[in-house]
Amino acid sequence: MVSNLTRMIEQVSREKGVEQELLIKALEEAVKAAAKKKLGPDYDLEVSYNEELGEIEVFEFKVVVDGVTNEHLQVSLDEARKMDPESEMGDSLGIKMDTDTFGRLAAQSAKQVIMQRLKEAERDIVFDDFKDRRGEIINGIVQRFDRGSIIVNLGRTEAELPPKEQIPKESYKQGDRIRAHILEVKQFSRGPQIVLSRTHPNFISALFENEVPEISEGIVKIMQVSREPGLRSKIAVTSRDSDVAPVGACVGMKGRRVQAVVQELRGEKIDIVTWNPDAAKFICNALAPAEIIRVIVDESNHSMEVVVADDQLSLAIGRRGQNVRLASRLTGWNLDVIGETNYNQTLKEGYKSLLQLEGVGEKRASDLFEYGFRAAEDVAQASVDELASIKGISEERAATLIQDAIRHTGEEALGTDAEEESELDAPPVQADDETVSEEVPHGES
Repeated sequence: MVSNLTRMIEQVSREKGVEQELLIKALEEAVKAAAKKKLGPDYDLEVSYNEELGEIEVFEFKVVVDGVTNEHLQVSLDEARKMDPESEMGDSLGIKMDTDTFGRLAAQSAKQVIMQRLKEAERDIVFDDFKDRRGEIINGIVQRFDRGSIIVNLGRTEAELPPKEQIPKESYKQGDRIRAHILEVKQFSRGPQIVLSRTHPNFISALFENEVPEISEGIVKIMQVSREPGLRSKIAVTSRDSDVAPVGACVGMKGRRVQAVVQELRGEKIDIVTWNPDAAKFICNALAPAEIIRVIVDESNHSMEVVVADDQLSLAIGRRGQNVRLASRLTGWNLDVIGETNYNQTLKEGYKSLLQLEGVGEKRASDLFEYGFRAAEDVAQASVDELASIKGISEERAATLIQDAIRHTGEEALGTDAEEESELDAPPVQADDETVSEEVPHGES
């Protein structure tokens, strides 16, 4: 027959999700604490759960001695043999106690210890359940609001969606369902703290993983995500199978897959582009839908100059620079987008400045231009070894070119400053005898 205590342990274990062994251990500790509180510290007690009887047993242990000086810890040989005829001097004799003698206060103490152990066990279970789920998407119910944070009920525990992790202009009310990305899980003495996010780039990655089987199966991989939450995002994808188009897989039939993600993000625009190991090609993809004419790569500064048709310039840059900004974050390169007309004008001016260097004709200017020296300023900043690597330029000639370019660049800068100063400080032009001048009334212009 199953005892009431056994049934209680089984029921609590099911409802709280706590292992029976932990409950039994907590119960043993609670009863021992209650016994100590009732009897005092001068007892050697041992508490154990008897599975067969379904009850907690308490034993006090006494040492068999010749002369008793502490009746709580010692027992005479005669008394010991009344309980166990085989008792000998020095034996430790266990005597079963009546747990009913502990009283109501002791029972309340036992209950408090049990509840505390249950809470600790529940906290540990929740932490163990969530600690390995970082990056997952979780569903919850908006429970309340706390200083701008949204407290989300996850069933067995609560989570926090801080203000900085909320998408701007999104609003929720109590009882609304909400989906979010598990950003981090921390363990504190008061219990685990689960922090959620709807603005993190990985939230979009997880949403696409839920919607696109090819991603969850590892055929299509999301390489990079850049995002301005609530406005626009770019994701770069690639495929391990040449027969599977990564962008098409993410878009889905009639755009259903990407629209499901857009709907969850409440209208946030999403650009899906093909990732490419070639940085320049990747940049061209990232700046879609704008068409790129030319890309000039500057490895030393990790930047690129992107040339687009004049009518594509605003499209490439995007509203308030959003498109180029997201493309830059996506690729990790600093981008400078310019129109074709301005680019060509800059090339012409740079080429002219090369022709102004001493001893540089069209052939030499073309050689310099081909090696990336597109203006006298580039030559001024070059090293002798860089210039000497060009066919037909010795180290001595390279040093002369650099000095001439530095002088030319300096004179050009001084000329510009002088011209500006001349315009600012030039005296008024005096009219000659044949000039008819008009008086300007005081206070008008």
